[in-house]
Amino acid sequence: MSYLSYISDDDLKTHVSRVLEAGIEADKNKDTKFHSNVIDPFGPIFELAVNDFTSTEWEKSEKSRQTQKTLQNEIGDFHNNILGSVKGWTTLTKGNEIDLIKNDKSVIAEIKNKHNTVSGGKLVDHYVEFDNLVNKKASKYFKATAYYVKIIPKKPITFDMPFTPPDKATGNRKPVNERIREIDGRSFYKLVTGIDDALDQLHDVIPNVINDLGKKNGGYSKQDKKDLNIYFKKAYVS
Repeated sequence: MSYLSYISDDDLKTHVSRVLEAGIEADKNKDTKFHSNVIDPFGPIFELAVNDFTSTEWEKSEKSRQTQKTLQNEIGDFHNNILGSVKGWTTLTKGNEIDLIKNDKSVIAEIKNKHNTVSGGKLVDHYVEFDNLVNKKASKYFKATAYYVKIIPKKPITFDMPFTPPDKATGNRKPVNERIREIDGRSFYKLVTGIDDALDQLHDVIPNVINDLGKKNGGYSKQDKKDLNIYFKKAYVS
């Protein structure tokens, strides 16, 4: 039996493996690359006090945080790759104007893993780029609907609404255009796959894929899975 109905097992395993390999590589090199970026020497002073850490405990925590940052970056690409493996959709290579297209060019999307991935000023840039792509006749995406996708929303709510970021230059929000939209991850997975709980299914099956790949010694316990499910429910409306 397949892991998911909307993506092949081979594609799913490939995309999961890519995230794992990046994390494993970052963890393996965490000691040699620890000082590759200059560490704020003032931060540890306060963190040792706030968290009641020793300097050794802080360094271990900081190395773990740096590995987590690598994983978070990879997870954004992971969602883009998963969605682009759904029949009728394609993930574009880095450097393109957008991340994902529906093959009939009726939908284009920019995928961000978290709501705060991009600063406020850059949101306007995304709006302008979308506006050029969907409203200019010379564009190959003319009359497409453009989505700014926040896989993890700021609040556990679903939304699919016009994307109107604030423009500091004018003091006003960008004008409403029904073909320039923002959407949460759960809703966008539903849009792409036609399955209401497609994102839920993906979240539930990833531990099984990782176990089958032999990448977690001992597998995930029942308590692990219970706790992981709680984190998901707190991120998305039921």
